[in-house]
Amino acid sequence: MIRIELDEPTLARTRIATSPLWEVLTSLFVLQRHPKEAPWPYTAWARHARRVLDEVPATAPARLLTIGLPAPDFLSPVPTSAAPTLAEQLAELRATPAEVIAEQIPRYHDPDDLPGWLGPFVRDRRTALDRLADGIEAYWDAAIAPWWPAMRAALDEEVLHRARALAAHGPDALLADLHERVRWEKPVLTLVKPSEQQFAVVDQRLLLIPLIFSQGALICATDHPEIIAVSYQARGAVVLAEGGPSSTPRAGPATDRLAVLVGRGRAQVLRALTRPATTAGLAATLGLAPSTVSEQLSALLTAGVVHRRRVGRRVLYGLEPAGVALVQLIGDEPASASA
Repeated sequence: MIRIELDEPTLARTRIATSPLWEVLTSLFVLQRHPKEAPWPYTAWARHARRVLDEVPATAPARLLTIGLPAPDFLSPVPTSAAPTLAEQLAELRATPAEVIAEQIPRYHDPDDLPGWLGPFVRDRRTALDRLADGIEAYWDAAIAPWWPAMRAALDEEVLHRARALAAHGPDALLADLHERVRWEKPVLTLVKPSEQQFAVVDQRLLLIPLIFSQGALICATDHPEIIAVSYQARGAVVLAEGGPSSTPRAGPATDRLAVLVGRGRAQVLRALTRPATTAGLAATLGLAPSTVSEQLSALLTAGVVHRRRVGRRVLYGLEPAGVALVQLIGDEPASASA
């Protein structure tokens, strides 16, 4: 367990951000955890990504992100804006000051006995950082960029939903419903992980980072002097099965009872609405045409299992109690009522 005691100023400064660089990091974790075959919906993507790593030599330096764990945060810095691009994050990585590296390394390794892969960041910082950033960029371009537009749309929906919860009910409600392995018992945020750590955070900022590639894993970054960052699994990982260059068909349950009852398209939409979403967001997440999603939503609205609400300039769809019951009792994936 990782137990993080948050003081009131830190809790009050809770924010949400996306991070392409952390998606790179966690995507490599997915490959590392599943050396033979990744589970659905990562299966087709993982096969493609392994070919990229095997066949594109320029991607080799990206593997450094997962060689030595735990590793200093300067290798995958926390996002400093709400929605940075990969180029912006890599620019920050390349510009990492020598004093930041010197400060962080002793927290993880004896400076007099550094592992071979970490030494270059001390001896020739600029060359090592440029090599790592170039490797990450090559890996991103070949292994993740084809899926990024759909991933970005799914993450936008996730951030919108969480931001609504934060604005309407405050950080307590947000943290209480963040992830099944995140427990909030004020003032302690507990991450259910094999490692044992406990620390207090005073007068900083809590940054929550939803990740498509998290696959249930939780990252806690504590090296930044002003930010403590915690990642969690975002909904929408299905885009990895239905987007990108791979034509490998998605693997699902042998018998989909919900699809038998309401049709495959409506079953997809019902499952995707475990969190409120717009028509465009659903279309990107599910890999369907917006007109098709609109048709399915219209039928589900008529049946009374979905509701429609306007939030600013967006129209969000969510599950009615009857829709929640359908997915929970008949479907193969859990659902929760939307706010």
